[in-house]
Amino acid sequence: MASYSLVWRRAAEKELRALPKDAIARLIALADSLRGNPTPLGARKLVNTEHTYRVRSGFYRLVYTVERNRLIVEVVRVAHRKDVYR
Repeated sequence: MASYSLVWRRAAEKELRALPKDAIARLIALADSLRGNPTPLGARKLVNTEHTYRVRSGFYRLVYTVERNRLIVEVVRVAHRKDVYR
């Protein structure tokens, strides 16, 4: 199986920097793991979207899109669970 490229949107990087240090390390490791398997166990497809998923890491969510034809995983949003879907 081919490895996916990981791309972070600028807004997602900014949201990531505002989080606690321990959460940042976990979320970066989680995002890196998406390169090998973009839909791991626990990933949920968002309703009314075609290629957007979310994965959990404690109280935080990582929202990303998958372009299977170009082998790209793009991190769209990183936020606390109470704020991520707003």
